Amino acid sequence: MALTGRLGLLALLGAIVPLFAPSWWTLFAVWGVLLLGVAADLALAGNVRALRFHRAGDTNVRLGETAQVSLIVENLGRRRLKARLRDVWPPSAGATPRTVKVDVPAGERRRVEMTLTPTRRGDRKAVTVVVRSVGPLGLAARQLSRSAPWTVRALPAFPSRRHLPAKLARLRELTGAHVALIRGQGTEFDSLREYVDGDDVRSIDWRATARRGDVVVRTWRPERDRRIYLVLDTGRTSAGRVGDVPRLDCSMDAALLLGALASRAGDRVDLLAYDRRVRARVEGASRTDLLPAMVHALAPLDPELLECDAAGMVSTLMARVRQRCLVVLLTELNTAAIEEGLLPLLPQLTARHLVMIAAVSDPRVAEMAEGRGDLASVYDAAAAERARAERRRLTAELRGHGVEVVDAPPAEIAPALADAYLALKAAGRL
Repeated sequence: MALTGRLGLLALLGAIVPLFAPSWWTLFAVWGVLLLGVAADLALAGNVRALRFHRAGDTNVRLGETAQVSLIVENLGRRRLKARLRDVWPPSAGATPRTVKVDVPAGERRRVEMTLTPTRRGDRKAVTVVVRSVGPLGLAARQLSRSAPWTVRALPAFPSRRHLPAKLARLRELTGAHVALIRGQGTEFDSLREYVDGDDVRSIDWRATARRGDVVVRTWRPERDRRIYLVLDTGRTSAGRVGDVPRLDCSMDAALLLGALASRAGDRVDLLAYDRRVRARVEGASRTDLLPAMVHALAPLDPELLECDAAGMVSTLMARVRQRCLVVLLTELNTAAIEEGLLPLLPQLTARHLVMIAAVSDPRVAEMAEGRGDLASVYDAAAAERARAERRRLTAELRGHGVEVVDAPPAEIAPALADAYLALKAAGRL
């Protein structure tokens, strides 16, 4: 049972009236009428315990988009139910409307539509449903809280998918499936053709030239069915925000674009998310299933506020990947973390695999480096220049170990990583 605001006003009136009444009998009469009204209101209010709830609607939604979830209210009681209903979700689910009025005749159902606009990745679960059935006099109400389980998974936004058509066009140029002024260089033989000015003399096929009497060159195409292993660092450095976006989300976006591009190129793509243990894994997915599998695996991931175990990550990777492949590590170029953790392990990793590190740089550092307006800006600029110099030194040291490094701001990291992959394909290194 729940009391209403109207009953509170009447109770206040009932406390004031006896002050001016001639006897106690007036007080008893006033409060007796109020109690009878409350009892009658409760008796006539709809029975909320006879309600049953059912769910239907979307279970997945891309971050920034909306999902529709229906709550079906079934009245199994013998009286009509007129009530206010609140479907409670976590604040990050962005559920609207907050409350609705429902009118459910006995033995019938009514559908309540909820719109969800999540503001964070991951699973958003319905908390409870609260129904408040007020009697016809408005003095008292029946109230019930009951669970109606439903989960909506907010998937990564994947804003870099707008770059995919341009990268696929570049890929078709490399594979010779699209008319272009250049031909891709690789290690798989494609065909023979006559020599033209500008061709690399190292591509001349001397045996075919001797047979035909004309200079003939070999053409190549990038290899297919290579293996790409994406490794996502979910340790403490991935929790840092660049602007309004966590570094982890930027790395996810870059991984999704590279995965989509590499699968279209005929390469096999696997994914591993790691900090001190494996947080997510996608292996052996087909070309059509890869992107959905990656999106669903990455959706519930959150950064762990602890240092990434580089030794454990490398040992896990070496144990799972026997043949040579391209290992793409999406992490932060943090000097202490790289030098103490990853750098000593690079020789054993680069001895077997081609390694690429992709990191998200902070454009705010570049802005600070340009500041000269006042003394505080000069100090900020000096600190920013020192950070940039340290980052360049670390990048050079990694490249000295044979590691490819992609360092770009959030808006550019995904296409820059895709371009680096295409450059490896064009150079025949993959």
